Amino acid sequence: MKHLLLTGATGFVGRNLLLRAHSQGIRVLAPVRSAERLRRCLAEDGLPAESVTPMAAEPAEWPAVSPAHAVLCAGVLFARTREEYFSVNLEWTLRVIRALPPECRVIVISSQSAGGPTPEGTLARSEADADRPITWYGESKLALERAVRQEFPGRSITILRPPMILGARDSATLPLFQMARGGIRTKPGLRTKFFSYLSVDDVVDAIFAAASLDLSGPFYLASTSPVSDLELIASAARAAGGRGVTVRIPLPLVRIMAAAVDTVPAWRDAMPSLTRDRAREIWPDRWVVDSARFQSVCEWSPRVSLDEALASAHAHFRAIGSL
Repeated sequence: MKHLLLTGATGFVGRNLLLRAHSQGIRVLAPVRSAERLRRCLAEDGLPAESVTPMAAEPAEWPAVSPAHAVLCAGVLFARTREEYFSVNLEWTLRVIRALPPECRVIVISSQSAGGPTPEGTLARSEADADRPITWYGESKLALERAVRQEFPGRSITILRPPMILGARDSATLPLFQMARGGIRTKPGLRTKFFSYLSVDDVVDAIFAAASLDLSGPFYLASTSPVSDLELIASAARAAGGRGVTVRIPLPLVRIMAAAVDTVPAWRDAMPSLTRDRAREIWPDRWVVDSARFQSVCEWSPRVSLDEALASAHAHFRAIGSL
């Protein structure tokens, strides 16, 4: 990989991929909506501005480009309407792929949400299970996957479905650390819930592994073993030095909170994962996937533990003064 077009360069996975690309001397083209934000991210991560070439976000405004590889990380995680998710996660991403040369090898970062929670009666979801997304976000990711397979059947396009991703530069875990430092920690639901996860470093490893092969997918990515929501909170508390107790909140109360969040714009901005649509991912007890298929075709396996991933995230927040 010598020339890489990367969308989402100012996001969580994209920033970590940029660091890896820079360390390997890879030239990066980065379509971004804000070149200033990209410069701030590069400065925060200690990368020289010349390590990335910014480009307009809209492919119609690009100069002629011919990257050998493209990694599409950009997407909307939280939106107010179904149309917003589809506008970016489906329609804009397809415009990006259409603008790339046919010989460009493309890796699309989809999501476990495109498949939905673990089917009842099974320990882990695999690629053989029927896709049943339960949120607009998941629906938009699945729509993208289907459109890619239909519109570009002869192209080298690999689709990866990571689970919950943890590690440095993940703004979504900042509230988790803030809660973990307190005396009272809360978790939704009386029953214990289980999740697959991956360190962002393992995700970047998977991207590089996929880039060297002609694959299609979708492929699930996952940690070797799932973790519970209680283990996740306890690990965050260890990283943050918290010594509180965890209190379980009944789901009916969480549903009331989600309905309230949708009615107050300030609350939606502060708690985007608790809107009524995204809160649908809270109700299932199991979001566990099996990455055996990807591991069988790639020389890749997860290597970073939960504690290591959260310790890295906490250290980053401390370094930039957020904690």
